[in-house]
Amino acid sequence: MTIDENKQYIRDRITALRMKKGVSEYEMSKALGKSSCYIQGISSGKALPSMDSFLCICEYLEISVRDFFDMEEKEPVLFARLLRLARQLSPAHLSLLVRIGEVMLEEESYDFGQIHSGQKNLL
Repeated sequence: MTIDENKQYIRDRITALRMKKGVSEYEMSKALGKSSCYIQGISSGKALPSMDSFLCICEYLEISVRDFFDMEEKEPVLFARLLRLARQLSPAHLSLLVRIGEVMLEEESYDFGQIHSGQKNLL
């Protein structure tokens, strides 16, 4: 990618992640302690965040810098949340979570209610 393409990627990624979070440019700007039009300036191409501001943006969006730049990850915020939770699980619960994922991938029309009602033997 060229420098200009990288700059556009950063702008587009911030915009997409902000929208997924369901906050306005104004709300995000204020939450970051910036002027009310800070994020709008980034989105419109007038500016790019400093490195410190970029790190604050990633923290606000609840995403790692690595995940921010992962172009293949469709749901980086959800993935990051899942990973944070998974790191806190016992080995037995982590194995159960993996098995749930495997079953869900095996069955395209998997009924999530079966997990809660105990109708499906996941192990």
